Amino acid sequence: MVFGEGALKAKIMFIGEAPGADEDRIGRPFVGRAGKLLTKGLTALDLQRERDYYICNVCKCRPKNNRTPYEDEMMTCIPYLRNQVALIKPKIIVCLGATSMKCILGKEWRITRDRGKWVERKGCYITATFHPAALFRDESKKILFWKDLKSIKTMFEKLKL
Repeated sequence: MVFGEGALKAKIMFIGEAPGADEDRIGRPFVGRAGKLLTKGLTALDLQRERDYYICNVCKCRPKNNRTPYEDEMMTCIPYLRNQVALIKPKIIVCLGATSMKCILGKEWRITRDRGKWVERKGCYITATFHPAALFRDESKKILFWKDLKSIKTMFEKLKL
């Protein structure tokens, strides 16, 4: 089980879909290749895991063969995620990838069409961007991903967090 990690008073929460093989083995979220890429981008914007953000996944266990989690698996873990959000009280939530986005923002959302859009719900600003693992499969997404990270930093500064 991989629950989450980062600043307990974080103003930004990043939510992915489920742990990968490295995360499952180590017990920490986003420590594999994709996590290192995300950390590199956030560090370039002076955002640090220990100070500024909390990171977790919708599903707390790695699905078999690293497949996309089934809806019933996500629904089983949603109470844990809701508790994490309630405890951390982020002002910004960033959905990493389509699975997280659909779970949090709704099934009608599409990652290519809707990434980078902001929605305000109960005083929390929510956006979505590509999962960092997607950048290894399609390098053309890197520019949009970087643009999204800069938008997150701008919102962070705008909210004076």
